[in-house]
Amino acid sequence: MASTTAGAINTSALRRILTAVVGMLLLTACQVDVVVDVTVEPDGTGSMTVTVTADAELVERVPTIADDLVLDDIAEAGWVIDGPTDTPDGGLVLTFTHPFSGADEATNLLRSLGPPFNDPRLGRGSAGDVTTNTLTGNFGLPDGFATFADSDLISAVGDVPFAAEFTASGATPENSMTAVIRATLPGEIVDDETNAVELDDGRLEWTIPLGDGAITEVRGRTEQAPSAGGSWARPLSIVALIALIAWVVFMVAFIGFVTFARWRRSRGYRRRPL
Repeated sequence: MASTTAGAINTSALRRILTAVVGMLLLTACQVDVVVDVTVEPDGTGSMTVTVTADAELVERVPTIADDLVLDDIAEAGWVIDGPTDTPDGGLVLTFTHPFSGADEATNLLRSLGPPFNDPRLGRGSAGDVTTNTLTGNFGLPDGFATFADSDLISAVGDVPFAAEFTASGATPENSMTAVIRATLPGEIVDDETNAVELDDGRLEWTIPLGDGAITEVRGRTEQAPSAGGSWARPLSIVALIALIAWVVFMVAFIGFVTFARWRRSRGYRRRPL
């Protein structure tokens, strides 16, 4: 619960920091790739990892970038930060990881990321013995770079951050960045309710469109049958219930028999001649 609260308190700060990081990288005319990996365990717990990668040109243009990033607010929100570290091709990679205890906390974490991951929801429910896991959202940048700025941020700085610089540089989301979300959901994939690409390792993957006005409706669903280790539990519980009912019926019949026998003996005793 503490981590959920911390995440909610720092949502605005996290969005602003990520917006600033993306904006700074894009203004150097570098390529920025954002990947979100959501892993849900069979019990509903899991973790979320956000990976931001910039190409080698960034390091050449902004050699102090690793020292310039201030990520204290993200760490205070419970994210474990790895990096920035060098990539084999000379770029930089920055990774944020956060555990979650259930679907509600995972949803809050996804929402804290902001655009292009709009209206996300990780769901978990049950229908009889089957547990369902879902991921939904409307992902994209419908207003281009302006989508990154919430009303509070615009009020604080007076305009969409970096708007003039983006216009001058000719940078657009489509030619400057990529965004991907992947999900590992336990159980069998329900094809009719899933529009993701299934990777070889079983993960579901969606590539988010970043052109102006483009939105992807993300839909993913799995159905999780009872685990093999617990498959005996329901048959055993049914047997136990039948046994209990049989025992109750037997006891009622037995008590009735004893009561009737005593009643007959008492009547026979009263009729015995003196």
